[in-house]
Amino acid sequence: PAMNAKRAVQAGSILMAIAVIAGAFGAHALQDLLGRHESTDTWQTGVRYLAWHALALILLGSLTLKPERQHLGRITGWLFALGSLLFAGSLLLLATQPSMKWLGPVTPIGGALMIAGWVGFARLANKLD
Repeated sequence: PAMNAKRAVQAGSILMAIAVIAGAFGAHALQDLLGRHESTDTWQTGVRYLAWHALALILLGSLTLKPERQHLGRITGWLFALGSLLFAGSLLLLATQPSMKWLGPVTPIGGALMIAGWVGFARLANKLD
């Protein structure tokens, strides 16, 4: 499905709900479960980036209601959404499954997509009235 303003806000809202759930889990259960400080730090980093980019998707949706902003908004939305899932998702999995070392290279790919999303967001700002 196309990433339009409505879907960007929906995706951001769902990702934010996941970030809150994951943050609560990390604060209350993860350390007891894992007992490793570096894993909880990795977990919280993933949650923090997920939350920031969920908010970015919500804001993006509100800024792309006009037709002249929709194409760049769709691209930027997919960059944020996919980047967030790869970056935060790989960190959350690495925190709980350290044996999945093959996920290590996935994290910077997700980060690069999020950076590209912010560049798209900056370009979108040129189209604001």
